Amino acid sequence: MRAVRRIHRTTITGVLLLATIAAVVSFRHMHELCLRHGEDHVAAVLIPLAVDGTIVVASMSILLGNRYGSRGGLLAWTMLLIGSLASLGANIAVADPSLIGRIIAAWPSAALIGSYELLMSQIRQASAQEPVGAQGEVARDPEPVGVYDHDSPEQAGPDEFGREDLRRTAWRWALANRLPDGALPSGRVIAEQFARSARWGRWIKRIGLEGKLAGRDHSTAA
Repeated sequence: MRAVRRIHRTTITGVLLLATIAAVVSFRHMHELCLRHGEDHVAAVLIPLAVDGTIVVASMSILLGNRYGSRGGLLAWTMLLIGSLASLGANIAVADPSLIGRIIAAWPSAALIGSYELLMSQIRQASAQEPVGAQGEVARDPEPVGVYDHDSPEQAGPDEFGREDLRRTAWRWALANRLPDGALPSGRVIAEQFARSARWGRWIKRIGLEGKLAGRDHSTAA
């Protein structure tokens, strides 16, 4: 796990550096375009920030939606698309009117958009595998509270299931209720199905992905 965390940190640092470089170059191109079209210096500074800020806010909204088990919503994806196209178009507009010139001018904006989305992907992956305890320890599984898996054919309640069976029941529910893009529900969504804390749901998701809930459960045991 330490090696995985180091890889995540190194990748995130590299993506942040790339995004910073690309943002500076893209900002200069949009700033120049605004001045060419009669905007004053203040507007020429604020407009590029508004365009790139739209991309950041939309991406963060999509990230938050993913953590709650949704795809982020139509508005967030629309704003992300509009901001990306505006940034890309502004960079191409100031380019030399040749194919190579336009490719060179478009690259900073494309790199900024791509690297930011890579960063969001790293954050999503890291949050799905984050430790659930205060200092990395595994959270203790509390006693069942009387909620059972409504999708289970046995409709078994907590009196029939032990702690281990409840964990596997939650994991089976997560596998059976994947999102349209194939991703698993968030830890919070899993927890809500069993009236548990979001931390418990993240723990179930993590140990399920690690293969620790792949054994035979109580209902199939001989």
